[in-house]
Amino acid sequence: MRLDALFHQLKAQAPIPIERWDPPFCGDMDLVITQSGEWVHEGSPITRPELVQLLSRVLRRESDGDYYLVTPGEKLRIRVEDLPLTMRDADADATGWTLIGQWGERLRLDADRCLTLIDTPDGDGLPAVAVERGLWARLHRNLFYRLVECAEPNGDEIGLWSDGAWQPLGRLDADA
Repeated sequence: MRLDALFHQLKAQAPIPIERWDPPFCGDMDLVITQSGEWVHEGSPITRPELVQLLSRVLRRESDGDYYLVTPGEKLRIRVEDLPLTMRDADADATGWTLIGQWGERLRLDADRCLTLIDTPDGDGLPAVAVERGLWARLHRNLFYRLVECAEPNGDEIGLWSDGAWQPLGRLDADA
């Protein structure tokens, strides 16, 4: 699959109906989303943000646990070192928090969408949020520290309340 051809094919479709597509599996693509969130194709970082944004719109995680880029005609497996997406910012109001993703998507933290502590490849339990299509987003480091500044303890965790639901940011050290 040539990335430029995919870019032009999908750019014309908005919104992209990925949930309805069921193409045949066509193999593995040499594309890795690194632990730091960089997209690397055939050993070179993808430097066009609009291409990464478009690829993220056709990315899904399937029941086998693998990640796939899906178009109407083909499905290619890619590798993800940690989680594929990143939440970069947040807005707060009187009742809670809305996370803002790397492409401007907005997710309200509430009882239906809670932060969950998920281990990184290094074994650290860090917060993440379910997005869609089986995908999860990690909090960007700057956002994580910003939220920690507003956090409070609750049992053995530290976190925030948003729309009446507890949102964990981490576990408290029992020796602290």
